[in-house]
Amino acid sequence: MKLLVVSSAPILKKEDNLVAYAPMVAELDLWFEKADEVTILAPTKYSKKLLTKAFARQDIKIKSVPALYFGSFKGIISAFWGIPITKIKLLTAMARADHIHLRCPGTTSLFGCWIQLLFPFKTKTAKYAGNWSPKAQQPLSYRIQKWLLSNTWLTRNMQVLVYGKWPNQSYNIKAFFTATYWEKEKEPLIERDYKGPLKMVYLGTLSVNKRVDYAISLIRELRDLGIDISLDIYGEGAQRSALETQIERLDIKNEVVLQGNQPSEVVKEALKKAHFAVLPSQSEGWPKAIAEAMFWGAIPLASPVSCVPWMLDNGKRGMLLDFETDSETIAAMLSRPKRLANMAQNAASWSRDYTMDSFKTEIHKLMN
Repeated sequence: MKLLVVSSAPILKKEDNLVAYAPMVAELDLWFEKADEVTILAPTKYSKKLLTKAFARQDIKIKSVPALYFGSFKGIISAFWGIPITKIKLLTAMARADHIHLRCPGTTSLFGCWIQLLFPFKTKTAKYAGNWSPKAQQPLSYRIQKWLLSNTWLTRNMQVLVYGKWPNQSYNIKAFFTATYWEKEKEPLIERDYKGPLKMVYLGTLSVNKRVDYAISLIRELRDLGIDISLDIYGEGAQRSALETQIERLDIKNEVVLQGNQPSEVVKEALKKAHFAVLPSQSEGWPKAIAEAMFWGAIPLASPVSCVPWMLDNGKRGMLLDFETDSETIAAMLSRPKRLANMAQNAASWSRDYTMDSFKTEIHKLMN
């Protein structure tokens, strides 16, 4: 089988190895197992810091396309020559492929969603990693991709993998999931004492969308209530400097530590011991940071976006943030340690159903 992957995420060359964003590599490696030949059509340049990992197989053919960006005048000017190049390369790569796999949403995948219409008889899959909720407020390009993917009159022979179960969907929309840990990694949970000192963690990019500043403010509020709690922040991003200033201003330098990007084993050990994992983001697809925390019994505190309410069973497997009374709610929860222990156990039991083993099985079914 000749597999074509269309992605807006960059594929980079590092020490003679093809690398990409680490969580994406872990997933694509499973798709590649069923392919005789793999081609990835994607940008090959990226100027920001990125947590990367090498692909398991290195015999991948790369079709480099410009990184299309319409958020600036320079980006729009570049698109005049970038769009025709992208369309031509998509057309030729799709004509040669046996199976087309789109990684959505993104600018490259936007054009991929249009070009795939010319190949109704080829088998296709799309992974929509964003928020599939019909009520989500999203950019026009995202809405166009969702419309094209779910329009079964235009898009033929396509299975679309989305996060969460949503009403009134076309028959080609398949509720899916993602995973981090293998079945063999399951270990007994470390028993927590919720009397203190308490440990909270944040995993993810330091961006405005993730609202890490709220997590930091929450620590200040909880400490003002007399709760001995600290926060470790794992990740990098454009907001790092602003967050450092906030930590200094709130006088919690000893309680909030920016750990930066760390290896997966370091993050795993932190989650095993953490009492809570916070994710106050404005938008999500399937928040792996929350699923990973739940796997190890860290109680999630997350904003009610996308499929998060379903993941947390509307508050039975964690706490849905309201951004108004969260510190008081957490303080009240701490007075009921048995309930917290049950919540942690329920969270782990749910998350441990979604292992890489089951993920691999489902992906291979799609490839067959």
